[in-house]
Amino acid sequence: MITTDVLIIGAGAAGLMCAAQAGYRGKSVVVVDMGKKPARKILISGGGRANFTNEGASPENYLCQNPHFVKSALSRYSAQDFIDLVDRHGLQYHHKTLGQLFCDDSAQDLVDILMTECEWAGVAVNLRTEVLSVTKNSEGYLVTTSDKSYQCKSLVVASGGLTMPKLGATPIGYKIAEQFDLNVLETIAALVPFTLHDHDKQRFDGLSGISLLTEITSEDGTSFKENILFTHRGLSGPAILQISSFWRAGQAVTINLLPEYNLSDTLTQWQSEQGQKSVKNLLATLLPKRFIEVLVKDGVIADKPIKQLNHPEIKQLSEYLHAWQIKPNGTEGYRTAEVTLGGVNTDELSSKTFESKKQPGLFFIGEVIDVTGWLGGYNFQFCWASGFACGQVV
Repeated sequence: MITTDVLIIGAGAAGLMCAAQAGYRGKSVVVVDMGKKPARKILISGGGRANFTNEGASPENYLCQNPHFVKSALSRYSAQDFIDLVDRHGLQYHHKTLGQLFCDDSAQDLVDILMTECEWAGVAVNLRTEVLSVTKNSEGYLVTTSDKSYQCKSLVVASGGLTMPKLGATPIGYKIAEQFDLNVLETIAALVPFTLHDHDKQRFDGLSGISLLTEITSEDGTSFKENILFTHRGLSGPAILQISSFWRAGQAVTINLLPEYNLSDTLTQWQSEQGQKSVKNLLATLLPKRFIEVLVKDGVIADKPIKQLNHPEIKQLSEYLHAWQIKPNGTEGYRTAEVTLGGVNTDELSSKTFESKKQPGLFFIGEVIDVTGWLGGYNFQFCWASGFACGQVV
């Protein structure tokens, strides 16, 4: 049996950040992870370039049953603090729209930085190690793994959510929480593409690969202005992934297909300037031609010269394209989801230290808890912030 001050379950973003911080404070730290490599989710994120933070990260960008919970950690470890860390290591990165930061070369560069930090802090990272059981005793916690047993004063659960099971995602974090009588909220796949009902799939068959700028709104009134992408299974793209966190089974979403235009005005102007041209050909200058053809087939767009449209028809067409409603069949689930919504109830944890209020010495950080960021680097930023906060106290 190995005795250590701190044992961390999970060598992901939150776990490695916490490990380095605790190690720098002089604590003996061991990280265990089932994977062959550390931080596998970082490696595949952002198309292999890891969208590792967002310069605009603020509490408003997170879903949590207690919206105030994230304020403390985010204020104590900001996006700029993490940028300063990677700058010290000479990471080459670039800015994209909406405050997103990506590695120039490969996400591996970012993982190398985290592992270097752990090495400098004297942290032991043990991979291919499965946690078999956790028990509380007078010394803290006894953790039995497929390799060794560990006795620790502080146990940190940074095991992530259920997303991407191919990468080894398991519900172990939730099971440990429940074992120690912590409330775990229902988990749902989030930041995930929609699948469509068969009739819609048939209607849009042939549109796969088409992307367009839209403004999408959920039934609760949340909206995002980004691209949607037609796929052979349904709808994806940043706007869809964003809204999926706010969508529930059976609900519709409303999509403004022309957020940059007032279509009613545009159609009226076309009538006076290009009256002989067909409605479908003119609309095909604003929207993909293949999509327009589907709407002509459905009878939404009249196949006639634009001058023949009357006022009610203009109004109806404008309302349809500015508020196109579609009811997804479901989502692609954890297989392709980027994050897990729900998890360990934040009411069970200290917002300052992430320690369980019921079980001294037991901590939960990162995706395993009920904090879900928007798409765009926000989830990694919460991992850094929660890992840092916890690493100061374990």
